[in-house]
Amino acid sequence: MTVINPKQNLPAMVGSVGRYSRTRVRFESCWCRCGLGGIVTGMDAMRRMRILKQHVQTDRMLGVGAVPLGAARDQEAFGGAGAAGGGTAAASQAAVWGGDAGARGRSAVALPVMDRKQKIEALSALDEREVRGCTKCVLCEGRIQTVFGEGDPDAPIMFVGEGPGQNEDEQGRPFVGRSGDLLEKQIEAMGFERSQIYIANVVKCRPPNNRTPLAGEVEACSDYLRRQIEIIRPKVIITLGGPAAKLVLGVKEGITRIRGQWHEYPGVEPAVPVMPTFHPAYLLRQYTKENRAMVWSDLKSALVKLES
Repeated sequence: MTVINPKQNLPAMVGSVGRYSRTRVRFESCWCRCGLGGIVTGMDAMRRMRILKQHVQTDRMLGVGAVPLGAARDQEAFGGAGAAGGGTAAASQAAVWGGDAGARGRSAVALPVMDRKQKIEALSALDEREVRGCTKCVLCEGRIQTVFGEGDPDAPIMFVGEGPGQNEDEQGRPFVGRSGDLLEKQIEAMGFERSQIYIANVVKCRPPNNRTPLAGEVEACSDYLRRQIEIIRPKVIITLGGPAAKLVLGVKEGITRIRGQWHEYPGVEPAVPVMPTFHPAYLLRQYTKENRAMVWSDLKSALVKLES
């Protein structure tokens, strides 16, 4: 496994951009070792310097001294990862996403083409006419309010969690409180503001005692999330935590086995790549440098995917 240490490998990146000519060889070498070579095609030297410097400074801000990187994946390997499991994965998706999920997996639904105004109207209609008054499952009985999701309808990145917690149920917004604060820091580290991305959950009502949603509850809500994705058309989906990854992807493996690997969201076309990573609440409980490094590696992979 290759380990990138910003302090040892990229000392020149904390200096002025004007020093580029004297550090070009080191810069190019480190850029390749960081696995970011695929996004620099067509960029001028100053832009490449600025982006890499931002990565290094963000690593240090998050307290990450070294980032473990997985082996490089070619396009064939990426496709294989998304289709891993074959019929088993399709059957699992069908179980999670409803009776026609298997058909959607084999013949994906083309995403509609909407302008920004149409997206806003479609999301508002879905929320106001369907989600807010939803009584499809028993979760409606204990909710204070539904938590539809929020963010930019043109967001390139969509974060998907498992379901609302107490704070979210009270405020009607996804990812607030301590977990939300950490997620916002991660979003800012990626070079975005919270308002520039979209955040949603698999289920729109809080499960009792914050338990994992049951299969019937997920099935009742699955169409809402699918339609949000169809409307927003994100370039990348990042699932937060094991339950969200399992529910979105229809897999049985735990988060430690599937994080850091690219998958595909079933049922839409063009396919949306999905990167599972740890939930912010897990990081708050297990706030180790290793865990933070793994999450940051996942987020940087998402940035690379955006540029590909």
